[in-house]
Amino acid sequence: MQGFGTTIFAEMSALAVQTNSINLGQGFPDTDGPPELLEAAVAAIRAGANQYPPGPGIPALRAAIADHQQRYYGLDYDPDAEVLVTAGATEAIAAAALALTEPGDEVVLFEPYYDSYAACVALAGARRRTVTLRREGSGWQFDPAELRAAVTDRTRLLILNSPHNPTGKVFTAAELQIVADLALERDLLVLCDEVYEHLTFDGRQHVPLATLPGMRERTLTVSSAGKTFSVTGWKIGWLCATPELVSAVRTVKQFLTYVNGAPFQPAVADALGHITKDVAERLQYQRDLLCDGLAELGWDVVRPQATYFATVDVGSDAVAFCRDLPHRAGVVAIPSSVFHDSPAGDRHVRFAFCKRPEVLAEALTRLKGLR
Repeated sequence: MQGFGTTIFAEMSALAVQTNSINLGQGFPDTDGPPELLEAAVAAIRAGANQYPPGPGIPALRAAIADHQQRYYGLDYDPDAEVLVTAGATEAIAAAALALTEPGDEVVLFEPYYDSYAACVALAGARRRTVTLRREGSGWQFDPAELRAAVTDRTRLLILNSPHNPTGKVFTAAELQIVADLALERDLLVLCDEVYEHLTFDGRQHVPLATLPGMRERTLTVSSAGKTFSVTGWKIGWLCATPELVSAVRTVKQFLTYVNGAPFQPAVADALGHITKDVAERLQYQRDLLCDGLAELGWDVVRPQATYFATVDVGSDAVAFCRDLPHRAGVVAIPSSVFHDSPAGDRHVRFAFCKRPEVLAEALTRLKGLR
């Protein structure tokens, strides 16, 4: 783990406190989830759901996850053999990387990538190879030839994050088919991080890779209640895959957290049957508020198709810009370069818009003097 010291998130959050800045760096909402979800957790605590739950997750939650996958995507999973509840999506990704790769194996990532991916690959003793998402106009694209070149005889796993953090990209059906064709040709497993699946904008629909022909058998699909219901601190995630793959991941997971979130599990089980578009609609409004405001101030903004985040090209060293921004304007952001192996993100900054409108408006007021 050399090289994986204090994260940029911890550094920038500490700087936000020191400078009394508005923190648009870390991606968590500043409002609570649905009241009925919170009350369900309270009721579960009072009803005695305070001891270890079953290792794979409580049966009601596993059944609700399987029902969710069928209802939204037509994917059939056996809740007893093909669903695993985890301590957030992060643990699911870590356990999968540890279970399915060996020292010397290679893992292909799209960069910019969520920072835990690189750490999980390192913990497994594997080596990461990256394929860059490059800005093209108002969106982000990858070169299929670059993806193909990244896969070698040592490649075991490909990690796909869609909807994508930090760019907000939703991979198209054509792009997913490119990934699927390569996975089938080269006999790869694909770990799909889909935590923002219900937070897409402008009428876009998320398509799980596992729905493509031949991909259910080689795809591990990961998601979480944290983003869908705005309860990121609950850390209730899950993984869906074939019995063999789930068994491998569960074998590792039991020696990580073992279990977690006993009173949150029944609350999430109930909530999965009542997902609304309220959170996505609110986030789209907040996205437009921030992106329109930044654009009016002269910033070069890439409007996201999903997630919590917008990217700005600041035209200079993003790390230096972000370290200076709290002192200059009282606002905190994250340099996208920390999500890259290449220099492709050196000028890009990530702003989180999952904050109340009045907070975003104040941040824009503070930023007025910078352009």
